[in-house]
Amino acid sequence: MRILHSSIARTLVTLVVSGCFQGAGSGLIGVSGDGGNTGNTAPVLGFFVQPNFSTVGQVITPAVEVVVRDSLGATDSAFTGSISVALASNSTGAALSGTTSVRPVKGIATFSNLAVDKAGTYTLQASARGAATVTSTTFSVTTVTTP
Repeated sequence: MRILHSSIARTLVTLVVSGCFQGAGSGLIGVSGDGGNTGNTAPVLGFFVQPNFSTVGQVITPAVEVVVRDSLGATDSAFTGSISVALASNSTGAALSGTTSVRPVKGIATFSNLAVDKAGTYTLQASARGAATVTSTTFSVTTVTTP
C-alpha cells in the first residue's frame, strides 16, 4: 500500500523536528557541546591506551591515554574538564609521579610522563568531575636486574 499524502507522516516529522530543537539543548541524547559538561549527560571515561609494564622510576610507555565519550559512545571532543589518574591498587605504598591531571585534546587526555617508584602490580583509576571513575587493567613495575 502506498501513501502519497499522509497527515500521519507530517505529524511525525513535526514531532521529530520540534523535539530536536527545544530549549538551549539539541534534544538529542548524548549530544552536548558545552565543553565543561554542564549539560544533562555525564561524560563516560575509558582507558584508550592501557598502562603497560614498566621499570621502577621509568616513564610508562606508551603513554597512558583516557578517552571521554558521550552517552552514545562517541568521543566527546568538546569536553575540556580535567581528567586525573591515581594508583587504584597500591599494596606497596608506591607513589605515582608525573603529570596526573590533564585536560583532554579532542576527547583524549594523554599522560605522557607517569612513573611508579616501587616494584609491584598496580592499576590506575581515572576520574573527572561528573563522571564515574574507571579502572585500568593490571600492569607490573619491575626492578632492573643486572647480570
